[in-house]
Amino acid sequence: MSATSTLNIDLRQMIMAIEAAVSLVGMNDTDHGKRVGYIASQLGRELGFSEHDLQYVFELGLLHDCGVSTEQMHSNLVNHFDWEDAHIHCEIGYRLLKDFEPLSKFASPILYHHTPWNQFDGIDISAHDVRMANLIFLSDRIDVMAAAHYKTDILLARKEVVRSIAQYSGTYFNPQFVDAFIQLEKSEAFWIALEDRHITRYVWDMGQLKSDVVLTLSQLKQLSMIMAYIVDQKSPFTAQHSVRVADLAKYLASAYGLSSEQCQKIEVASLLHDLGKLHTPDYILEKAGPLNHIERSIMDQHSYETYEILRHIRGLGELAVWAAYHHEGLNQCGYPFHPSERDFSVEARIIAVADVFQALVQSRPYRKGMEMAQVLSILDEMTESGKLDKSIVGLAKKNSDVCFRIAEGTDPKHNQGYIDLFQKKVH
Repeated sequence: MSATSTLNIDLRQMIMAIEAAVSLVGMNDTDHGKRVGYIASQLGRELGFSEHDLQYVFELGLLHDCGVSTEQMHSNLVNHFDWEDAHIHCEIGYRLLKDFEPLSKFASPILYHHTPWNQFDGIDISAHDVRMANLIFLSDRIDVMAAAHYKTDILLARKEVVRSIAQYSGTYFNPQFVDAFIQLEKSEAFWIALEDRHITRYVWDMGQLKSDVVLTLSQLKQLSMIMAYIVDQKSPFTAQHSVRVADLAKYLASAYGLSSEQCQKIEVASLLHDLGKLHTPDYILEKAGPLNHIERSIMDQHSYETYEILRHIRGLGELAVWAAYHHEGLNQCGYPFHPSERDFSVEARIIAVADVFQALVQSRPYRKGMEMAQVLSILDEMTESGKLDKSIVGLAKKNSDVCFRIAEGTDPKHNQGYIDLFQKKVH
């Protein structure tokens, strides 16, 4: 299969995976993106949107917070009606999507989805994008105001939500949209549907509607880089980790003799392997010392979270398993699945070795990045204990100079395709 081959991976399934990953940042509230997509689509229906625009605004709602990676940013966005730094995640989301053709149509509305309605004069943006951006802003703020009440007294609290939103009609929000909300909110069903178990089912049902876009392997790789960027920005200590693991795993796969197609698939799985870390609290990732047993038990859940995000994507199949097995061992002493040696594929073993190698080279809050001799010594120990595959570690040792440069991001033949995306600053 060439890099331009068509895969059976539906674009909407990937959009839902992005939402599932980004929403993990909310920690105790992992359905915000789903609810915004639902609210926006219901408002659109009240406003008489075409079916095409209803599907568009639903997907825009799922994607609107793709620039959020940290708990602190999420907390500020939900605890302040108009946070002064809200533009940062809008700009990040815009930058991530603007050059990815299948999702570029969402970039401009995401850039302006915290821009008040009365501030669009003089901004070079289409009327369609203005409407969509403001509809998402309204939907987002409705959810933020109502979220604490969904499981308890939402049918009583809704009047206060409506009163709060109505006072911003004509300033923050399009008056037509606010009027539509005032009509829509009269339905108890609208509010009840926002409870976790109902909204999850709604989005699942929407996910069964196939997109008319099927991704090529090249596009899947580009989208995976976007997702890798989101997770790697969660902490300065994980910056570029996923991309460097992907480069190293692809190199080792090629050295192992796997086909070009398998090497590319391993690269994609590696880019996605740490998505579940978005649900790991920031303080654990940035702790300047060993984790205690509670913190370790939380950290050990991230690869299962990765699996849960990826396994629902039709067509991704075995790549979800390869990504989720990156902390497993041949001796079944890894986590969280403990596969047998028979079920621990060579592709997953390669990713596991690449992940360990890169993590040792990269600095962490509790230690500096290690030199080559120490890295190779630890890889030998993990091979002797039966955790890592001896033949793959042997390849890494045989090509240790190249592997080390790839892991630290200094090899000129690798990482070039990602440098612009990862080095651009918001300001």
